[in-house]
Amino acid sequence: MNPVELSLQNCIKCNICVTACPVAAVTDLFPGPKYEGPQAARFRGSDQPMPDSSVDYCSGCRVCNMVCPTGVKIAEINAKARGGMVAAGAVSARQRLRNNLLARSADLGRLAQPVAPIANAILNNRLVRIVTESVLGIAREAPLPSFSRLRFSKWFHGRPKTVSAKRQVVFFHGCSTEYYEPRVGQAAVAVLEANGIEVIVPPQGCCGLPLLSNGEFDAARDYHASNISSLLAYAKQGIPIIGTSTSCTLTLKEEAPELLDYYGEDAQLLAAHTYDFHEYLLELLEQGELLMPRRPIPLTLAYHAPCQYRAHRIGRPSLEIMGLIPELNIIESQAACCGIAGTYGYKREKYQIGMDVGRPLFEFVNSVGGSVAVCDSETCRWQITHATGIETVHPVELLAAAYGYTGCDRVEKAIAGS
Repeated sequence: MNPVELSLQNCIKCNICVTACPVAAVTDLFPGPKYEGPQAARFRGSDQPMPDSSVDYCSGCRVCNMVCPTGVKIAEINAKARGGMVAAGAVSARQRLRNNLLARSADLGRLAQPVAPIANAILNNRLVRIVTESVLGIAREAPLPSFSRLRFSKWFHGRPKTVSAKRQVVFFHGCSTEYYEPRVGQAAVAVLEANGIEVIVPPQGCCGLPLLSNGEFDAARDYHASNISSLLAYAKQGIPIIGTSTSCTLTLKEEAPELLDYYGEDAQLLAAHTYDFHEYLLELLEQGELLMPRRPIPLTLAYHAPCQYRAHRIGRPSLEIMGLIPELNIIESQAACCGIAGTYGYKREKYQIGMDVGRPLFEFVNSVGGSVAVCDSETCRWQITHATGIETVHPVELLAAAYGYTGCDRVEKAIAGS
């Protein structure tokens, strides 16, 4: 057994995880983390059948991990069980096709982003969505993001360097910034360069989390090995690898090594040098080297710390950094989860579960109001906007605007309308 499976021996059957689970609270299709995690895992083995396929209804939100008093890695146990289902052929060919289409965002981006207007028109066509739901099981109502006309890495490498660097960082942009939201990467670069930091963007691939979440471990292993090959040289030089996608950075830090049994020196070195964007800025602040934002942003905004962000176990660096912005009032959500859980809420059989899980968050965002909401995770942002109609921005966009960067259109629009 590896450390993930060994942790199940720590389960004391207290049911705290069941009480906290946002999925079990809204559907009987998922009997709860304790049953599907450590309890069922005792009956899983290479020569035994899968004891219960309802483990597939675990969203992987990690709330169970965060409340477990004895440190059982419940979400990882469930993810490995899904991987076992795929390897054993217990997932239908149709479901695997659907899951792989949703999970291969980098491949979709490379194909669709160059023809973004056409791709967006097709993917948002009502008839196409109905057919896609019928044939593939992708929920017609689910908030598919729009491909950007601009590819982040092309923008980055095509511009002149304007910074005299005191230090360097590698920016892991992830699929969302590369193909859907380059504005987040542009804001991050603006913030880093304002602090005299040279930004390096080497070749990189998908972090592999969507594939891991769907049990496609072999494909995820290839992705992670490729990223280790691309990024390891920077980690060996002591250059931090930072990202604005909380899911991507958590995958490099923890999820990929644990789920894929990558406990070797290279994977651990990469993990040790990976930071969430605001985790890194907080270190600069503590060292007295962070440029203070001066432009007031007179807004009261709802903020949700995503599950994957809380799973970093680093506190709330985004809140601390946003607290430096003059006149900005942030009200933090206490909701457990937005419900989208990466690709989970895009699936026909899980779409309504995701919406029910996210309802407390949606009600909170609507009660706070404001012309934008704030969240660190891309899929959570899309889910919040889908459910509430309120545009949702990354915290770095607020910080960049407070530094005087003029490219944060959604923040500027919110300020103008306040």
